[in-house]
Amino acid sequence: DVQLVESGGGSVHAGGSTRLACVLADYNSKCMGWFRQVPGKEREGVASLSTVGSITAYADSVKDRFVISLDGAKGILYLQMNSLRPEDTATYYCAGSQTGGLWNVAGTYDSWGQGTQVTVS
Repeated sequence: DVQLVESGGGSVHAGGSTRLACVLADYNSKCMGWFRQVPGKEREGVASLSTVGSITAYADSVKDRFVISLDGAKGILYLQMNSLRPEDTATYYCAGSQTGGLWNVAGTYDSWGQGTQVTVS
């Protein structure tokens, strides 16, 4: 399994920005992603990045506001979150997949971080 450790998040005013980081102990994955979850709802795919070709994908709700990126040298996956809205409030998880698959399906991923809370008010 890929070991993932997240950081960042916290409380942010609407319209503001924040950046999440996910340290990858082994970032030799085919696909990495960010998901979010609010109580009572399913985990939602936010963004993904394939390590082959650096192809990115985003949920419609965050497109043009969030950017996923990878610093390969440092082994850190980022999620830059801009123009934040109250509806972006959630626990955010980074995830890694060594096999690939549908990017926005949680079952594609075999390793998960512990989650970090982002609250937008």
